[in-house]
Amino acid sequence: MQFFYPKKYYNKKEELPIEKYYEQGYRGILFDIDNTLVPHDEPVDEAARLFVKRLKKLGFGICLISNNDEERVRTFADPLGVEYVYKAWKPAKHGYLEGMERLGTDTGNTLFVGDQIFTDIWGANRAGIFSILLDPINPKEEIQIILKRIPEKLIKWMYRKRNGLGRNEFDS
Repeated sequence: MQFFYPKKYYNKKEELPIEKYYEQGYRGILFDIDNTLVPHDEPVDEAARLFVKRLKKLGFGICLISNNDEERVRTFADPLGVEYVYKAWKPAKHGYLEGMERLGTDTGNTLFVGDQIFTDIWGANRAGIFSILLDPINPKEEIQIILKRIPEKLIKWMYRKRNGLGRNEFDS
C-alpha cells in the first residue's frame, strides 16, 4: 500500500507551505487540474490565478499534468502562463518526466500536487517525485472517479494512522 501513500497530505492548495518547500530547494511544481486547482471541468478562476501568481513570484516553475485532451489543458494553462502536458496517461511515468523536462527540473527538486490517489499520487510516486495529496475541491464528479474514491478513503485512513494523524487532521 505504501506506493499509494502521498509524501504529504493537505486539505486544500491554500494550506501548502510553499515557502517552506522553496526553502528546501524545490523549484518545480507539477499540478493536476480538475478538483486540485479548480472544481472538475471548470475554467481558471481568480483563486487559481492568484495561487499560481504567488508560486511564480517565489520562483517556482509550474507545469500542469493532465489526462484531459489538449483543448482542456491548453485553455487552462495559457491564461496562467504555465507549461502543460496533456493526455499524460497518469499513473504512467512519462507525463511526469515530460513535465520536469519542460521545467528543467528533476526528481530531487520537483513536487507533484493532485487529488486522486490511483492516478496522481501513484504516478508521482512511480516517477520518484515528492507527492502531495489534496482533498478534492468539489464532491460532484464523474461516476468512474466516484467509484475510485471508495478505496481511497481506506488508503487515507491508513495514511493518517501510519502518521499519527486524527480523522480530520492533515499534515502541516
